[in-house]
Amino acid sequence: MTQNTASQQAEQTRPTQPTEPTMKAISQDVLGDPGVLKEIDIARPKPGVGQILVAVHAAGVNPTDWKHRRFGYFLGEPPFTLGWDVSGVVEAVGMGVSLFKPGDEVFGMLPYPYGAGSHAEYVTGPTRAFVPKPAGLSHVEAGALPLVALTAWQALVDNAHVEAGQRVLVHAAAGGVGHVAVQIAKARGAYVIGTASAAKHEFVRGLGADEVIDYRTADFVKEARDIDVVLDPLGGEDRLRSLEVLRPGGILVSILPGNFGDVIERAGELGVRATDMLVEHDQAGMAAIVALVESGQLRGHVSGTYPLADAAKAHEEGETGRVTGKLVLTVRA
Repeated sequence: MTQNTASQQAEQTRPTQPTEPTMKAISQDVLGDPGVLKEIDIARPKPGVGQILVAVHAAGVNPTDWKHRRFGYFLGEPPFTLGWDVSGVVEAVGMGVSLFKPGDEVFGMLPYPYGAGSHAEYVTGPTRAFVPKPAGLSHVEAGALPLVALTAWQALVDNAHVEAGQRVLVHAAAGGVGHVAVQIAKARGAYVIGTASAAKHEFVRGLGADEVIDYRTADFVKEARDIDVVLDPLGGEDRLRSLEVLRPGGILVSILPGNFGDVIERAGELGVRATDMLVEHDQAGMAAIVALVESGQLRGHVSGTYPLADAAKAHEEGETGRVTGKLVLTVRA
């Protein structure tokens, strides 16, 4: 963790002083199940050089949130405040900021992984993690998009360079990253095949998928052939088997980095390519996502909202693995 990000996280969790403005935030003192999440009062952060302070209106909840809550991962030991997605209104700006001013509506993804902290009433982040919120999106809709949309964009466009006419397989196509990836691949002119349970086939087809495979009753390796790009949010055996559906020179992009040696080795044997990645905050990527939203080619699906104080309930629902699209915490009306 860098000195900057460490100080930001400390700012988010340090005890309040009587004369300081405070805010509500979701924090935890230990790792564990959703019950460790508590709403507390902490000091309101101040924007540093090149940062903005955002009054949070809505913040998405992602699998990485409950994984960090349970295991710590990049953030280590608590206390910490989770949340990378944010949509809100600029409250104040730090030195050197010229792109935004107080009152601007913005949305974006805080720097992953060490910039977490959006599950709170206020959060600071670098100016270039944000873009103006489209007028046609509510804060809830905007708060659902950044992390999953940037993940899908960076996987399909920056890494796989998806082009018109290519065949793209998206695993877990009704999930957070998957439902956005289907739409981005279609916007690029690809032929898209998704995997999903039968109950979600209509939803996935509504996103633009050309084919949907029921992963519970069919073998995707037999159903999907000559694939140019596979987007893998699953890992494990499914990741290895996905290499078999690629045409020579095709690529698998996994959004679950680590323990990737066996995948690289198997890809070499098959004459295909494979890479893993972590999502990065990216203003240019966010601008591309806004363009897709404004052209009607991309929409985020919000399956449920919870008030900030009920963050634990959002985690409980998310961990069932049955959520379609995204869950969002609402912080302000």
